[in-house]
Amino acid sequence: MYLRQNKKMLLISALPFVCILLATRVYSLENGLARTPPMGWMTWQRFRCITDCGTFPNDCISENLVKRTVDALVRDGFKDAGYEYVIIDDCWPEMKRSGEGLLIPDKIRFPNGMKALGDYIHSNGLKFGIYQDYGTKTCAGYPGIIGYEELDANLFASWGVDYVKLDGCYADPKTMDEGYVAFGQLLNKTGRPMVYSCSWPVYQEGNGIDPNFTLIAKHCNLWRNWDDIDDSWSSLASIANYFAENESRIQQFAGPGHWNDPDMLIIGNFGLSLEQSKVQMALWAVLAAPLIMSNDLDAIRPEYREILLNREIININQDSLGIQGVRRKVINNIEIWARPILPKNNDFYSFAVAYVSHRTDGAPFKIQFNLTEIGLTNSHGYVELDVFEDVISSTIKYPDTLLSVIVNPTGCVLHKFIAF
Repeated sequence: MYLRQNKKMLLISALPFVCILLATRVYSLENGLARTPPMGWMTWQRFRCITDCGTFPNDCISENLVKRTVDALVRDGFKDAGYEYVIIDDCWPEMKRSGEGLLIPDKIRFPNGMKALGDYIHSNGLKFGIYQDYGTKTCAGYPGIIGYEELDANLFASWGVDYVKLDGCYADPKTMDEGYVAFGQLLNKTGRPMVYSCSWPVYQEGNGIDPNFTLIAKHCNLWRNWDDIDDSWSSLASIANYFAENESRIQQFAGPGHWNDPDMLIIGNFGLSLEQSKVQMALWAVLAAPLIMSNDLDAIRPEYREILLNREIININQDSLGIQGVRRKVINNIEIWARPILPKNNDFYSFAVAYVSHRTDGAPFKIQFNLTEIGLTNSHGYVELDVFEDVISSTIKYPDTLLSVIVNPTGCVLHKFIAF
């Protein structure tokens, strides 16, 4: 969050981290959570740090926003589809801690407190997520975690929190290898299972430090790799390009319990067309990315809701193998991404294959290739399913079969090749 702004903040805030580790031995996360990529909803991208509830009564970060989102998740089928975490991002507390050092929810915007709000979320069969920051302040200037690590971990557990996002503003990225590990241990020490979402690598990458992904994967359930997503096609394309260009560095570290995180789903907001929204959903499924929406579920149009609720795409994302897909080929500015998935047959995996167009020439474009070119080599062939159109091909596709796919500008086609 606020990554571009924080490149300046990080230079200012090289404050030493108060080390919590009392022994030299390092323990892994071992919380048994996030065996498939987490799914849910988060306040940040759509609602940012809106705190003026007088001017923006439906958009401000508040108890009201969270409760109406919980109601929509249940009412409109999102909960049943697997979206379970409701996560409050930055700007929820008072600007100062209590005399005892406790974080205090904003008294006007969260009049009943976080324990009561967590109870409301849980009573609807959903899970409660909250935000904090590894530094002295959060990105928006609210109290950070430095010096209060154990106090905050215990407070979150007492509120019934199920998911903690730890940002990285106002901190020295050189200390993050110690600090993020230490706070994860404190979360475990509470005895309450809490998914641990880290922003550790994104701040190190942005400051010329090569992240230790072996350590990160050992101690975090998910982690942000690159820039915050903005509500635009250019932002989405930039993040996809990072994942393509860095797959040899990061792909191997994704798997059950630990995931690369390209940031929130912005489908249903203002910046993506319907075709571009299909791109994000398909790519996030192939990347085995967390599906954390940030949108107004009371205002989302039905065609965008349909994309987010597409069970076949969700099944691809939640595939139990947990293998992150990669970009296999580019033909005339159309990328072909592929991910091995179940079912497996004759020692060959099935595959999800996304064709993503970066063309802007205003007309659909046809590409041709065979499956061998993208790594699908089962000699017994594959049954082909067009996921968005929900159409199964009546013809078995063999590795040497010449395939033709037509993709709209800045659009996507998603196929599932089921090993025969």
